[in-house]
Amino acid sequence: MTFSDGTLKFFSTLKTPEYLPEGVEVLWPFDREEVKRVMMAFYSQYFSDNEKRIFLIGINPGRFGAGVTGICFTDPPRLAGDCGISHELKGGRELSSDFVYRIIAAFGGPEAFYRRFYITALSPVGYIRDGKNLNYYDVKGMSEKLDAWMADAMALQVAAGCNRKVAFSMGQGANFKQLVAFNQRHGFFDRVEPLPHPRWVMQYRRKRLEEFISLYVETLNQAE
Repeated sequence: MTFSDGTLKFFSTLKTPEYLPEGVEVLWPFDREEVKRVMMAFYSQYFSDNEKRIFLIGINPGRFGAGVTGICFTDPPRLAGDCGISHELKGGRELSSDFVYRIIAAFGGPEAFYRRFYITALSPVGYIRDGKNLNYYDVKGMSEKLDAWMADAMALQVAAGCNRKVAFSMGQGANFKQLVAFNQRHGFFDRVEPLPHPRWVMQYRRKRLEEFISLYVETLNQAE
């Protein structure tokens, strides 16, 4: 079974969490036929081998990226323009996706990058409340309630072909803290290292954009 096979099997069997706080909704693009098609095309194109990838782990999908395409940090324009996968999905650019694909370009493009790395999120589904993105840790007690469900999801992704020596948190604050504690409980990776969150860079440190791209590239290139 290739990495692509394992990942697509994971998404095809993924269920929404049983627990959701009042007023919180799940972003669930995975039952749309066009999303299924582009996910099949994406993972078949870049992950049809048995290489063990280093995991980059974000928070949870957002409304304009994976909440539309089903693919972490990949908005509709990047899916078509950078990945070469034509589609009929509606949506514009996402700041986080913009940053991530600048990093991918610095690695030589999607084929070179995805040969070594797999981008996912600690919660494989996103959340909204009052029409706005919500992080899995924003509601008191929510991350604890989701822990077993997130661990099952991570186990299936790791089984697809993971380099367990190191994983990177895409976020140096709450997501890193949550991911370290999560890993201490479940033991997926030998260690977890932090990197700045793409949206934080684009929203608050954009004048230093090239510096942060270089930080990502240098750090990831040193990972074994």
